[in-house]
Amino acid sequence: MNTTHVIVTVLAAAWVGFSGFSLLRRADFVAEPLTEYGVPQSWWPLLGTAKAAGAVGLLAGLAVPAIGIAAGIGLILYFAGAVVTVLRARSFKTVVFPLLYLAPVAVALALGAAA
Repeated sequence: MNTTHVIVTVLAAAWVGFSGFSLLRRADFVAEPLTEYGVPQSWWPLLGTAKAAGAVGLLAGLAVPAIGIAAGIGLILYFAGAVVTVLRARSFKTVVFPLLYLAPVAVALALGAAA
């Protein structure tokens, strides 16, 4: 494990954790697009919890790499699903947002694998 891996992982976890927390508290900047995309409100607590658990898993992966790998893969699948959801809703101008969350998680996972 190197310094770059730790920094990227902590930043990715903070970024995803913020997103999960924002979804759990139903912040307008998260809730409005989800409503626009047609994501049922009953799913929001599960989606927010999944993001939060993924963020915690990334951090735990610094001590137990297998947990970080599982969390990274889970988050990549989560955000890939978010990209598909945005594209299905034909909101092409906002497809970049799930990619902005996916990218640092993918980099953290790659740096972890390279270490």
